[in-house]
Amino acid sequence: MQNKNSTALLVLDMQEHLLGRLEESDKLIGAVSKSIQYARENNIPVIYAVVGFRKGFPEISIHNKTFSNVPLAYEKLDMQDFMKIVPQLAPLENEPVVIKKRFSAFVGSDLEVILRSQNVKHLVMCGVVTSGVILSTALEAADKDYQITILSDGCYDHQPDVHQMLMEKIFPRYAEIQTCEEWVND
Repeated sequence: MQNKNSTALLVLDMQEHLLGRLEESDKLIGAVSKSIQYARENNIPVIYAVVGFRKGFPEISIHNKTFSNVPLAYEKLDMQDFMKIVPQLAPLENEPVVIKKRFSAFVGSDLEVILRSQNVKHLVMCGVVTSGVILSTALEAADKDYQITILSDGCYDHQPDVHQMLMEKIFPRYAEIQTCEEWVND
């Protein structure tokens, strides 16, 4: 049983640009939308994180194997457009959106300050991709002693076998795994 008074729902990287490339994004968006609605109805803070960079990408090192190709790939893209969250999951005016600089929602953002100021101890996570933002944020949250729930059908990975392996073998070591439906009925 969760303590709703110290819980927050983290909606991670649900950006139009990222979801537009997913085959089954409607199913994912529907599951996450129900979780957001439940959180709002139960006064559980909904906190969003998006990945984004300044013009010229000064935050990206040429030594970062994953992110070093971002400046070339996105140099002509308007970062405000890139960071736009899909309309079906759009934050309300009072819901914070943090801008992160790496996979983890904690890196380069003020997420931890927001969590501390709201006395959050339990993070419920959903987002894309499972092997990126979910994995990195969950590992860092575990090291910071947060209680963690990962919504299995509220996450997606381009490699279904990697998603499954993380949900079945890695995440259960430090997080509770639930479907969105299980979480809203808990």
